[in-house]
Amino acid sequence: MDMQTSSLLDRLFSAGLLIDTGVDGLYGRSGAFEDVITRFERLIDRFGGDDNPEAIRFPPGMNRAHFEGSGYMKSFPQLAGTIHSFCGCELDHVNLLQCMTDGEDWTTEQKATDIVLTPAACYPLYPTIAKRGALPAGGGLFDLQSYCFRHEPSKDPARMQLFRMREYVRMGKPADVMAFREDWMQRGTKLMEQVGLPVEIDVANDPFFGRAGKMYKNNQRSQNLKFELLIPINSVASPTACMSFNYHQDHFGKTWDLKTEDDETAHTACVGFGLERIALALFHHHGLDSGEWPETVRQALWG
Repeated sequence: MDMQTSSLLDRLFSAGLLIDTGVDGLYGRSGAFEDVITRFERLIDRFGGDDNPEAIRFPPGMNRAHFEGSGYMKSFPQLAGTIHSFCGCELDHVNLLQCMTDGEDWTTEQKATDIVLTPAACYPLYPTIAKRGALPAGGGLFDLQSYCFRHEPSKDPARMQLFRMREYVRMGKPADVMAFREDWMQRGTKLMEQVGLPVEIDVANDPFFGRAGKMYKNNQRSQNLKFELLIPINSVASPTACMSFNYHQDHFGKTWDLKTEDDETAHTACVGFGLERIALALFHHHGLDSGEWPETVRQALWG
């Protein structure tokens, strides 16, 4: 961790924008911080709402069977979070309390439930839509927002363990899906320009795990399947991904048997907004008091 990162986190705490919980990457948010996210989501709506997406809001936990079927654990086991609970009898409870009293590990008897923490806002969507049957003519477009979890503790405030992701997800034929992603790469740049944030878009890869992950990373980059919109937050040299533009090809279509209206395997793509990261970028570039931000920025968000 560099001094710039530490200074930013300390300043956010001192200003009361983030609230320290004692766990790296797990923070409370002030009303002022939440207001910025609310305003920014309204700006997203102005850029994407006329496309008439179907809005769906899933909880931050998802069906464990759907999670297992998605293949997430093959690629990102290091990021996953599961929900465990006490499932014992009275004697087990007595033993649990004694472990806590003795300062021992009381979690060893916790059992996995049927819920896992949602890793990305779109993951519960694919099995949900697949249950409806074939997509309508022209495919589908969906507007999602959810808290997501990734187990990567850090003192970098832009790398939270629990964070919100807003997504538009397009399902349909390859040409339509690719056009959607290309369009949003342009829209995303214009959107960020309205709030005075410097951006660049670059090819990227997901943090695939293990030796096989190196191959997946190379394939993802060589095929230009993932782009990120980058904004300096902690470092100009290493800007932070605040939006992503992902083409999944037919991965989710095959996984969940998603079909187009003519019974072909559907392709999917998504554009994701890291809401906390974007709020952090705004505070970093325009100051910790949103009331003092440039008038053009305030007009875009509050106007």
